[in-house]
Amino acid sequence: MDIKSQKGGLKILIGILIVLILAAGVLLAMKYFQENGTEKTSNENVDGMEIKKEEEKKPVTFSGTDRPIAVMIDNHKNAMPQANLQEAEIVYEIIVEYGETRLMAIYKGDDLDKIGPIRSARHYFVDYALENDAIYVHFGESPQAEEAIDKYFVQDINGINESEDYFWRTDDRYAPHNVVTDTKSILEIAKEKGYRTTSDEESVLNYVVDEVNLENGQSAENIVIPYSDYNTVSYEYDSENKNYIRYSRDEKQVDWDTEEPVTVKNIIIAKVENSTLNDGSDKDRQTIDNIGTLEGYYITNGKAIPITCEKESVTSKTVYKDLNGNEIKVNDGNTFIQMCPEDADITIEGIEDTSN
Repeated sequence: MDIKSQKGGLKILIGILIVLILAAGVLLAMKYFQENGTEKTSNENVDGMEIKKEEEKKPVTFSGTDRPIAVMIDNHKNAMPQANLQEAEIVYEIIVEYGETRLMAIYKGDDLDKIGPIRSARHYFVDYALENDAIYVHFGESPQAEEAIDKYFVQDINGINESEDYFWRTDDRYAPHNVVTDTKSILEIAKEKGYRTTSDEESVLNYVVDEVNLENGQSAENIVIPYSDYNTVSYEYDSENKNYIRYSRDEKQVDWDTEEPVTVKNIIIAKVENSTLNDGSDKDRQTIDNIGTLEGYYITNGKAIPITCEKESVTSKTVYKDLNGNEIKVNDGNTFIQMCPEDADITIEGIEDTSN
């Protein structure tokens, strides 16, 4: 074989080696990115079997970037039943005048054609609208609420000042227990006022996907929370559906239109000192001492544990902790926060509150 032929054969051999090396490099790179790459496809193929990549699960409650809406809901006996309480992520119940209570329902990303009946604002509800980064919706206001709304620059909607196209009275109730609205109207007013309608704020509650069972908790199948001599809230545990059926004034609470019972996944009780304002109005308006640490309970899935409810200021978020100082995990689902008078004789099946 002449030199020219030898050189030609060497070139062919080198070419083959280069191709093999490149092919090996490509195979190694592919393997690396399959095992370590950040842009994996949602489906991976292993031994001819398609394996779906599991996505991270997040709580449904309080999800999305829609800004919450906090609506004052009438809870007088002539205002019942209310519309779409069941759809609220969180509902606060706090005492007002003459032993009555009022509700504030927090909605986020809901499309509802009826909410109400809507009543006037009270200044301590402003605290909880603020900590939820919510647009505060009400129909009228006490002087103290008006002052708080102005002082803390609350983005509020007072339905008494809005068109009847947005807030209207129904014919099947009498005033003042018959004002309703819908989420579309609220958002239209908010946009007209230049209010922000999106929010990146996390929920005030530490919602989790994995079921919270309170293994070391006490049995809690029947709960009774008296706000006054004639105004008592109670809950009955439904073990089949793992939620609570709500009662008010010894009557099962149902929806205004569907007549379906109001059910609750989580109940938080916070015992708070309340007193009558000396404002010269002779209307028995109340105030509450809610800044600091309150004692209470977290109740879910038929069990209850004692907790603390810590709020540093009007605008700060309440942190709910177990007695070891850890923030409690809350089951994915709706929550009623019962802020009741601290001297209320709360009963949780077999556990009577004897601290008073």
